[in-house]
Amino acid sequence: MTNTHASLSLPLSPGRWAVDTKHSSIGFSIRHLGVSKVRGRFTRFDADIVIGETLDTTTVRATVDIASIDTANADRDAHVLSPDLIDVAKRPTMVFRSTRVAGAGSEYQVDGDLTIGDVTRPIVLAVELGGVESFPGGPRHAGFEATTEIRRKDFGIDLALPPGVTVVALGDVVKVELDLQLLEPTS
Repeated sequence: MTNTHASLSLPLSPGRWAVDTKHSSIGFSIRHLGVSKVRGRFTRFDADIVIGETLDTTTVRATVDIASIDTANADRDAHVLSPDLIDVAKRPTMVFRSTRVAGAGSEYQVDGDLTIGDVTRPIVLAVELGGVESFPGGPRHAGFEATTEIRRKDFGIDLALPPGVTVVALGDVVKVELDLQLLEPTS
């Protein structure tokens, strides 16, 4: 193997790896009133992950159903999805498309474009390969953790407050954490 970027590859066999949604999650946290964090997750998502012969030919495309938000509080979820904040009718999905994959060993970086509604912004995912294990009677599994931060205002998501209210009810920075388990292609 040469030391050129194009020759670097993941320690995974090439092909389309499926997301094991039963063993994967997409979570987030955001500051509330500047004093604590509210945590949540999205329960419906899918990804198309194609491991190429090299990192340059590896691609990731993921879609998250925003209406599947779960912060363990149904009233809060309804408010977050309302036109006061996310407006799920205008922003039904988040879509990530990779533009570059780099790294080696267990540490990787995936650059890409995140689209929420009609706004697209570049983001960077810091990715850690947790390992690859065989599963009796099934395909090999690969585990990844990924983190990033996005600013909700960059995507036109702002909290509609009544006139005269100046309390910063919700932070701008959303920390995103992905725990993904992938299944090796069978053919």
